[in-house]
This record gives sequence, C-alpha cells and structure tokens, in this order.
Amino acid sequence: MAVASGGVWALWRRTPRWAWAACRRAVAGAGPGRVPLLLASPGQPPAYRQKSSFSFLSRPDLPNLAYNKIKGKNPGVVFLPGLNSNMNGQKAVALEDFCKSLGHAFVRFDYTGCGSSDGNFQECTVGKWKKDVLMVLDELTDGPQILVGSSLGGWLMLHAAISRPEKVAAVVGVAVAADYLVATFKQLPLEAQKEIEEKGEWKLPTKHNEEGFYCLSYDFIKEAENHCLLNSPIPITCPVRLIHGMKDEDVPWQVSMKVADQVLSTDVDVILRKIGQHRMKEKDDMKLLVYTVDDLIDKLTTLA
Repeated sequence: MAVASGGVWALWRRTPRWAWAACRRAVAGAGPGRVPLLLASPGQPPAYRQKSSFSFLSRPDLPNLAYNKIKGKNPGVVFLPGLNSNMNGQKAVALEDFCKSLGHAFVRFDYTGCGSSDGNFQECTVGKWKKDVLMVLDELTDGPQILVGSSLGGWLMLHAAISRPEKVAAVVGVAVAADYLVATFKQLPLEAQKEIEEKGEWKLPTKHNEEGFYCLSYDFIKEAENHCLLNSPIPITCPVRLIHGMKDEDVPWQVSMKVADQVLSTDVDVILRKIGQHRMKEKDDMKLLVYTVDDLIDKLTTLA
C-alpha cells in the first residue's frame, strides 16, 4: 500500500502494470491538455452543465428508459448512477463533457422508475435494473465499453461485466455498493428484521434527501439477495479501477477492497481518497475520476 499527498491516501495494486498515472496526475492537478476543458480555473468550483434533453429507449411490455447518447469512437463510456440518483448528476455530466471533447461515445441513462424513465420505483428490483443496464449495452452501444458505476450502479456494473464480457472492456467503480443493501439489512437486530418483514418496508437512513431515509420494500431486499457477489470469486477479467472515499458514511471503503479481492482480473487498482465522501463530487474527486477513465481509454486504445 502506497501513500500519496493531496488527499489520495492509498493505491492498492494487484499487479505491477499500469503505474500511478491517473493518481499522480490528479494529485498534481495536471493531465492531458484536453482534460482541463471540464474543470474551472484554479481556486474556482467546477462548472457543470445541467441537461434536460433526452431520448427514450422503447421496450415492448417494459417501461421506456430515458437516456442521453453521444456518438463517437470506441471505447465508449457508459455511466450507471446510484440508488435514487439519475443521469443528470455531476459525475455523469462531467464524463459526458470529457468524452465529447475526445470524440468518444458516451451514454448516460435512468433506471426504470428513476429520474425521467417510466415505471414505478416501488415496483423495481436489482434484477430489473440489471436488465435495464444490459438493454442499454445491447441497444445503445457498439463495440467495447468502459462502464462507470456509482454506488449501487457499481454493483450493477459488476453484473453487466459478468453478463457481457465481450462488450465490457473495463470497469470503474465509484464507492461501489456491491451487496451492501443486503449486508446492511442482515446486520440489523433480528427483531428489526422481523418488523420490516411484517410491515413490508424498510426505511433506510440517508443524508441525501429531505425525508432522511430511502423507503425500500422488504421484497426488494429479498430479491437483491439473488444478486450478491462477494461470497465467491467474481468472474471479471477486464481492467478494474475502484475509487472510494475513506469518509464515506454510506458504504465503507472496505467494500471496494472486497471487490478487488474477489474479481479474477489481475489488472486491479483501488484508489482511496482520505477525505472523500460517498458521492465523490468535489473538484478533486471529479478530476481523479476523469483522469482514471482517460488512462483506461489510452490503455485500451494502445492494446487495440
């Protein structure tokens, strides 16, 4: 485990390949000349565009999915948002701007029942959202893709990489929440679990909305158990990059370490930001994410 300055606390490596490029450039505040197009001048907060235009992916007998797509060269990048989030978040828009500046393809979208997509959130499951991701990959992308998954989107990202190994060329997880909803539920006292089962809903505490909780059905949790990954080797062999904040109060950084241990890939980096929080939306967080994706694009382009 190596130590660095500037808030990037450690980089865990499974292999000597792929040096400190993304981490080093993020710490130094320098990088490829094209990247700073996304960032504000020194001392100023980054400016993020808020997009309202989107298209719909029509699906027979299934809710339509809202998405925004930029055509371009490969590898493309697909962003997977977190729980109760949407495709207009800062990370998604920053990555879209970056890909557009490079001429690379990019897709961001909303899961069923979330954001601008059709459907009822209370009827959703991890399995349904997994199908959303696979549908987006199958219908909206061509050629190799880099998946960037935030929180719950990181869990779905892993499933997509397993299901579409020929399509997923690399993955970047931000505060990956693999299995975490199920693990958190099972850590509750048995009396609390029984009460949730009887009421049919779980009010998961959160600081990210006015209510102070996410309301999840008991059926959602039980269905999610079918998609847990961390108790056995994860058959992903592509490059894996995992970024996690050590001040994350929602999903502990140790979850990313478990993912790194379980994936079969030997090309795995874990980057821990000592002051990073769950949403990883500070200026330096964004820079680190963009540089990490940039290095993967360079790596995959060189190997092609």
